[in-house]
Amino acid sequence: MLAEERTRRLILVVEDEPGRHSRLTPPLERAGYDVRAVGHGNAAISAVVVRHPEAVLVGVGPAAGDARDVCRRIRADPANEAVPVIVLTDPHDRDGFDEAAWGIDAGADDILELPFADDHLLATIEDALEMRRAIADLAAVDAATAASLGDADLHDTPEAWAGMAGLAHRLATRAGLDASDTKGVVFGALMHDIGNVGVDDTILQKPGPLTHDEAAAMRRHPVIGENICRSFPSSRDFASIVRHHHERWDGFGYPDRLRADAIPVGARIVGLVDAFDAMLHDRPYRAALELESALLEIIGESGRQFDPDLVPLFVEVVDPAVRARLRVRRA
Repeated sequence: MLAEERTRRLILVVEDEPGRHSRLTPPLERAGYDVRAVGHGNAAISAVVVRHPEAVLVGVGPAAGDARDVCRRIRADPANEAVPVIVLTDPHDRDGFDEAAWGIDAGADDILELPFADDHLLATIEDALEMRRAIADLAAVDAATAASLGDADLHDTPEAWAGMAGLAHRLATRAGLDASDTKGVVFGALMHDIGNVGVDDTILQKPGPLTHDEAAAMRRHPVIGENICRSFPSSRDFASIVRHHHERWDGFGYPDRLRADAIPVGARIVGLVDAFDAMLHDRPYRAALELESALLEIIGESGRQFDPDLVPLFVEVVDPAVRARLRVRRA
């Protein structure tokens, strides 16, 4: 029995009350997982370090700050790069908007709102594992990039991009992309701004509007990024995403002024998620937006900046309740 248990993959459930998520155990065990529950805080972090779980499910109870802290501490340790973190929320406890916003910011790979079907739970875990495998695969690419660029400052790291990659993965899945194309989207999200290594820091950090020459220099970063990515064997899956993630549905983007379906679907997905991520975080030239305000910006640009078929899917991915609250309709 002990040998059998050691071969079973472990799912760690972090909860604020013993047995709060006990209903998860039977379907997970039937799927071949071993399940262990632990409290928030240091107990959860210690369990991740000692037990090396296949995935961590973090329940959000009345003290949402504890769940946020667990997510951030797991993501802060590079040793946990391959471990998916999935947040479990209960709409009766608190506002789903808050959970979606901090979940993305804390690096959660997905957010499950109770109640959910057993097959949805299992599919979410498997999707998160696939995305984390792609992030782990990127380690070799990242090392090759650092070697080829010498001492260049990459500005961001795969760990910092992982939250955005998770959101892109969820949107690609919702849009019906196959496994290969979805993995390309994940890599594209992770590598989308690598071309910033060729842009002067004074431009990247400028607090005010860019001059014409500065804007032209900034608009070269997708081409620089594509050229860097072309040196990697797997670049065929994501180089075009890196090049075209700043194209616009109306044709007024850059660098090639592609429009509508001429823009690779992976680039449309990453461009939308990138814009949303930027809205939720402070920038030198403006403060972060609240989640609902950011979603309204995305909806307002449907058919102009963003693919009108992707926008309602994206709203559903961020929070199922948003569609009803904002009365979003598929174009």
